[in-house]
Amino acid sequence: MRILLVAPPGAGKGTQGALIANHFGIPHIATGDLLRDHVARRTPLGRAVQDHLSRGELVPDEIVLEMVRTEFIAAKAEGGGYVLDGMPRNITQARALYEIALTLEMTANVALHLKADDEELTRRLLARATLEGRSDDTEEVIRRRLAIYHEVTHPIVDWYASRGILVSVDAVRPVDRVARQILTALEAMRPLIDHVPEHVRQPIDLTGLGAAFGQD
Repeated sequence: MRILLVAPPGAGKGTQGALIANHFGIPHIATGDLLRDHVARRTPLGRAVQDHLSRGELVPDEIVLEMVRTEFIAAKAEGGGYVLDGMPRNITQARALYEIALTLEMTANVALHLKADDEELTRRLLARATLEGRSDDTEEVIRRRLAIYHEVTHPIVDWYASRGILVSVDAVRPVDRVARQILTALEAMRPLIDHVPEHVRQPIDLTGLGAAFGQD
């Protein structure tokens, strides 16, 4: 299975990504963790990242894409599966990532979209900020982050839907119930994805199936 995670802040993509990776025995490629690891180890890539961060700049796409390309090569050597968490964040990154994956024959089988309403996400993020002492994560800042997510991510979601690889789930429910629905869906899809071409597939929306997975 080759899976991309698309989710707003607070939807639990890191948690679900780790659970999916563990279930299928595939690498969990979390770009944020990888960048921090490169910085900590003072690798050439890490030094380049630190240079940008120290100047208050965003890490350029080409640096992150090169890091992901390296991880894809390693994942291919290990069997060809992965869960990518943290990228893409906009349509430009999505298209660039697709080109890299295409050259490596590692394009995603599934773009897993974790959906949650802004009120629930704001509540979760405020609770996390209190728990972790993140005084800069105010409600205003959180709502701005969510607004940016909606602005830049809808084109990604629509693009993956047009390719027939989008699977949407309701991420508002408890973690174990969300995980159960995701893993059930992915297990059902696993025997089929390599035999059904993208152009004849349709996006799958599981957000209305909560009751079947233990939702009260």
